[in-house]
Parts: sequence; structure tokens; C-alpha cells
Amino acid sequence: EGDRVAADASIIFCTNLSVDEALLTGESVPVTKTYCDGNLEMARPGGDGLPFVYSGTLVIKGFGVAVVKATGAETEIGKIGKALQTIEPEETPLQKATGILVRNLAGIGLSLCALVVVIYGITRNDWLNGVLAGITLAMAVLPEEIPVILTVFLAIGAWRISRKHVLTRRIPSVETLGASTVLCVDKTGTLTLNRMTVRKIFAQDRLHDIPDMGRTTDMREPLNESLHGIIEFGILASQADPFDPMEKALRELGINALFNTEHIHTNWIMVQEYPLSENLLAMSRVWKSPDNTDYVIACKGAPESIKDICHLDKVRLSKLSGDINLMAKDGLRVIGVAKATFKEGNLPFEQHDFNFEFLGLIGFADPVRKGVAEAIKECHGAGIRVLMITGDYPVTAQKIAEQIGLAPLDSVSSDLSPAPSERIITGQALDKMNDVELRRRIGTVNIFARVVPEQKLHIINALKSNGEIVAMTGDGVNDAAALKSAHIGIAMGGRGTDVAREASDIVLLDDDFSSIVQAVRMGRRIYDNLKKAMAYTIAVHVPIAGLSLFPIIFKWDLILLPVHIVFLELIIDPACSIVFEAEPEETDVMNRPPRKLGEPIFKKRTLIVSLLQGFIVLFIVMAMYGVAKYHDLGEVEARTLAFTTLIVANICLILTNRSWSRTILDSLGVKNTALWWVIGGAALFLGLVLYTPTLRNLFRFGILHGTDLLICLTLGITSILWFEGFKLLAKRRNTSFI
Repeated sequence: EGDRVAADASIIFCTNLSVDEALLTGESVPVTKTYCDGNLEMARPGGDGLPFVYSGTLVIKGFGVAVVKATGAETEIGKIGKALQTIEPEETPLQKATGILVRNLAGIGLSLCALVVVIYGITRNDWLNGVLAGITLAMAVLPEEIPVILTVFLAIGAWRISRKHVLTRRIPSVETLGASTVLCVDKTGTLTLNRMTVRKIFAQDRLHDIPDMGRTTDMREPLNESLHGIIEFGILASQADPFDPMEKALRELGINALFNTEHIHTNWIMVQEYPLSENLLAMSRVWKSPDNTDYVIACKGAPESIKDICHLDKVRLSKLSGDINLMAKDGLRVIGVAKATFKEGNLPFEQHDFNFEFLGLIGFADPVRKGVAEAIKECHGAGIRVLMITGDYPVTAQKIAEQIGLAPLDSVSSDLSPAPSERIITGQALDKMNDVELRRRIGTVNIFARVVPEQKLHIINALKSNGEIVAMTGDGVNDAAALKSAHIGIAMGGRGTDVAREASDIVLLDDDFSSIVQAVRMGRRIYDNLKKAMAYTIAVHVPIAGLSLFPIIFKWDLILLPVHIVFLELIIDPACSIVFEAEPEETDVMNRPPRKLGEPIFKKRTLIVSLLQGFIVLFIVMAMYGVAKYHDLGEVEARTLAFTTLIVANICLILTNRSWSRTILDSLGVKNTALWWVIGGAALFLGLVLYTPTLRNLFRFGILHGTDLLICLTLGITSILWFEGFKLLAKRRNTSFI
């Protein structure tokens, strides 16, 4: 009891042996063990009555002797380790999309740079200024902000998610989580608390609901007196300091409900214990009271065994069977409790020799975590399928699914019947399916029960083959391969194993399923803001590139010099990396379906709108420059007017791209401290450049008067008014144009 099993082994002798195999199976309740001659071939873990123990599992009760059958990599836990070595991490959809975008833009920028140098050098015979013009154009076109955007957004996103008790181990997974289409969850400890509680007691021909009294001893809640006896003898039949979760639950209930009563016997002495056996799944403990010469015997075990040793008549047996089935349908683990007395003397050899009196039935449940039902509802609203993959029994899984609103569950399947009403597939049925059949059925089935580790990996791969973006939660070694194979592996930080955490991308520090939904919300916000930042980046680079290229084509004086590009970058870089990152999510962020796998970061419509923003700004700035030249203001004054208009238009692009559903006026009420720092800094430095002689000479600018500033301000604002009009139109039609 309390030992960690060192190897996969075949049991040749055991007494009352019970093992916690949750590490491998995910089953919340320890399983009982029997013994054999030691020559049987090892079977997979899972289920009561097997004569095998497995490396890494924990002995909860009893003791045994076993013959080692496998060690190291050949054990069940070792096979999981070998499977992990064959799985290679994949690039996230965002990494693939941005890689293509940056590569294409970089190719265009370098090609234009070389072309400008050649054209300028040949047409003007001035190769030095040609190189300078080429460098200016390259700075204007190359998307150097995009790597900055990705790094800053994902790093700050990881920090924001950590405040929701979610630790990010691989930064790109922050955004990918928001794109998840399927969330595969383990039942035990993820949807449930992984601690047994007493939920129902059948005593004196009545079924009683038991409130959850918590785990602390200071919650003294009254309990019906008719239940005191069954709780008393259930505790007497258990260990004084139990490992078994059901015995722990009984003891906690007794401490809370029977405190300071005559039903708690701290001064009784245990005389003998009758352990579970292969023929009788019940155990008895014989006690001696200081105030009584008779022995008191407390017995608990499988209801069938308790019925047997109590020698109940047929009428009582028939009624009791109905009560047992009623409790089992609620997903409860049911045990029976009985008591007996024995006159002082030699105790009998078997439990059957006692004259037991049936006391009743106790039903245990692993309670659902608070907030799980609401979190799953929010997932459904966001277009995310939730699948339960558990090593527990189908009936238990079905009941938990009903409690959390996973889906209507009509039947339990253990064969290949393709009836559309089926919502559960067992591991046994999964073994009989080929890949094609599984891929077809997995589109309608949302619960997998009695599943072993290899099958979890099989399910994840089938979902990926169907084009799903898969997030997988887990805590045990049995989940590690599936966690690594999924697009986003989410491990439990509190009770999770080191293997599961190492294989995961994200760790839930509080083991709370609802934290996943908060992380999904954050992931979608990050992706939305990434698109806004990149749309702004592309839009603002269009006028910069145009103002660098057109003077060369039309043999004008250069409008933008490298120092002007650097000044613009001092606004663009913090705007696209910090201002847009700080934007709150759109109101419909969790009411829209996930984006499709392989979907480009820019849809055609988005790219067209972004380019249109840039070209309209370019047209207005060029018009400002042309009018200034037409009125013979000179190169310096024309450049100053064009650059100032560009700065105003740039600030307006930042404001209008903050939201694709809210207008600028609506967005002004949304808090974003970084925005005003950037706008204030841009206005301050523009003023210094325009009105400080040294800086003005460095930038080759002239002095602007009040009227000139007003014209620049008006033209800059005009450049984005059409976009604001589109927002109002889309809002009126209740659609999104991007």
C-alpha cells in the first residue's frame, strides 16, 4: 500500500489489492486485482479483476507478489515514451501564413530596390543617389515590422494569458488556440474534480440525496438520522487513514455529519480483517468495543456480494436490484454496507459465517467542476466542438456529459453500428475500425469511453486528417502522445504529470477547464489584432513606397529621404506592435466560427481594403505635393506639406484600423493608453522637426504656417472618411466587410 509499481508484472498472489491506474487509463477509481499462475500474456490496463500491474501505477490498498514481465521501454508507460519520440512538432497555421506573406513581400521589395538603382543610375547617371533611392524604397517596402508584430503580440499575449492562470510553453500556440475547431478533453480531473464524494445513500427503503459538504471539517451540516448507521459502518469497514478515494469520501462525510456523536469510534480496537477475494468482492473488519464483550463486524463491497452475504429473500433482492440500477444510471459508483455481531470466542474463517444485516447502499460520484457547463456552452457558441476522451466507463461518461451539456446522448456503442443517434464509441469498438471508418464516424460522435493511450493518439490523428485544428487537454502519462500530436496540447499544472507538461504547449495552472475558454478568447483577440496591425502596416507602406518610387519614374526631386522613413518607422513600429496589441476584443469574438485550416491571414477582401486605404492616402499626399509644386512653392515647402499630410493620414490609419466594427468616434471611448502615447509622441516630434532649425535643416523642411497645418490636417482626415462610411454601412446591414 502506497508503493509505486516498478515494472509491468503478472500477479501470482495478492490480498485485497487495489491499484490506481489513472496515470495510464484516466479512470478516476482504483481497480481491484486478482492473481493467476504467472504465465498469462500481459493485457492492456483498465478494468477490475485483471491479474496484472503496470509500471508507474500506485498501490492504493492491500499487497501482492508479482512476476516481472516487462521493464523500461517495453512497459505500457515505456511504449508511450517511444510514441512521443516519433511525433514531430508542426508549424502553427499563423507561422505558415506569415512566412509566406513575409517571403513574398521581401521578394517584391528587393526586386524593386534593384530595379530603382538601375533605372536611376542609367537615366540620371548618378549611381550614388540611385543606391540611396533604392535603399529608401527598400525601407519603404520591406515588411520589417511583421516579425516585430509577431514577437511582441505573442509574447505579450502569453503574459496576458498567464494572468488567467494559463502558462504558455510554446509562444505560437497562444494564437493557434483561438483557431481551434475541436477541443478534446479528458473527463477525470479536467471536467471533474478527481475526488470522490458521497452523492446518494439508500437506507431504510429510501433514497437520500447527500449535499456536497466540502473537504473541511468545520462544515457541520445536519444529516438525516436514518443515515447515521450506514455511514458509521461504512467508516468502520474502511482504513483508518485511507488511500482509496471512496474511503476518503466516506471518512470526510462522517467527520462532517457525525462529529461529536456516538457514531465515531476513535477508541475501538480492530481485531481482524477479512479482505476482498476473487469469489467475494467484499471486505469486513472486526472491531472490539471497550464497553461491550461482543465483536462488531462492519462490511462493505460490491452490491452483489453484500446481497449474497446478507442472504436476502427474492422480493428484497428484486427491489434492491432496481435501486442499484437507478443509482448506476446516475453515473455513481455503488457499494453496499452491512453489519453483524459475534459472541466472544474464535472468529469464523469466512465472512459468510457471520449473520450480516443489510444496511443500505452508498453512491459515489466524481463531481463536475464549477463553470464547466458554462464554458462548454461558450465553446459551442464559438463554433468549437468539444469531445470527451476518457478511460472511464461509458455510463459514467454519458452521465457526466449530460451534466455539462456536452450533447444529447442516446445510446452506448460497442460495435460498428453506424446509427446516427449514437454519440459514444468505446475503445473496443475503436479497435475494430479502420482509418476511413473512424474519420467518418468522428464527425458525429463526441464521446469516447474506455480508451487506451494509443487510441487517444489515433483519435487526434483522425481529427487532423479531417482538417480540424485540434486542442487536447490531459494530465496523465497516457495523454502525453496525444498532447504532443495535437496542434495545441494543454496539460494540467496542478495534478498533471511531468511527462504531460513536457509534451504540452500550454499548462493550466489552476486545472480549471473554464480557463481554456478564456485562453481561446484571448487567442482570437490576438489573431484579430494581428490582422489589424498587419492591415495597417501594409496600408501605410503603400504611400511610403509610392512617394519613394514615383519621383524616380517621373524624374522629380526625391520626396522622401532615408531620415524621413526612419521618422515614420518611429511611429509605425510602436503603433503596429503595441497600440494594436492593447486593443480589447471585438464584441462578437466568441460568436463566430473558427477560421478554416490553411486560411490565409489576409483574405482577398481584407487585402483589397488595406491596399485601397494605402492608395487613397498616396493619392491625397501626391495631390498635396503636386498642388504645392504647381504654385511654385519649391521643393522644400512641397516636401514639408506632403510629409505633414502623410503623418496626419498615418495617425488616422491607426485610429480607423483599431476596430473594423466600431467607428473612430465609437472607439474613442475604448481605453487604450498606448494609443495616446504614440499619437502624442508623433505630434510632439513633428512639431520639433518643423519648428527647430537644426532638425528642420536635417529633414530639409520649410516652415509651415497655421493655414498650411489646417490644410494638411483636413486632407489627412479626408483620406479615411470613406472607410468610416463603410463601417456604418456594414453595421446597418449587420455584416462585416473584412
